[in-house]
Amino acid sequence: MFSKNKNKGHLDQEQHELLETAQHRIKQKKRLYAHFVVFLIGSVFLILINKILKYWEEYDWFLWGITFWAFLFALHAFNVLVTQKFMGRDWERKQREKLVAKQKERIAELQKEIETDFPLSKINKKKEL
Repeated sequence: MFSKNKNKGHLDQEQHELLETAQHRIKQKKRLYAHFVVFLIGSVFLILINKILKYWEEYDWFLWGITFWAFLFALHAFNVLVTQKFMGRDWERKQREKLVAKQKERIAELQKEIETDFPLSKINKKKEL
């Protein structure tokens, strides 16, 4: 209460960003694991519909469904486990900074064009007359 280090309990900006990134990654991995469980249960369900309930029994259509779902799961896993390492928050921040820098350059160019086409000295002279 009367300590000299009052900011000791507060997280600085970097620690806060690291914590947010960690929480985001945890949610991504949790969704991936949930997707895997749903994939397994859904695959068994598709097999049961085809083989036990004998829905369109003459053709093993469940293989196509499971294959397509496995492809979607592989994309999800690739996105969570591989892509996020290379295109994570740091990559997004760098891309945002590049775009902001380009916009600032373009604004500066437009301001130069306006100043050359319509100098302030001419505008001030017209106001004085």
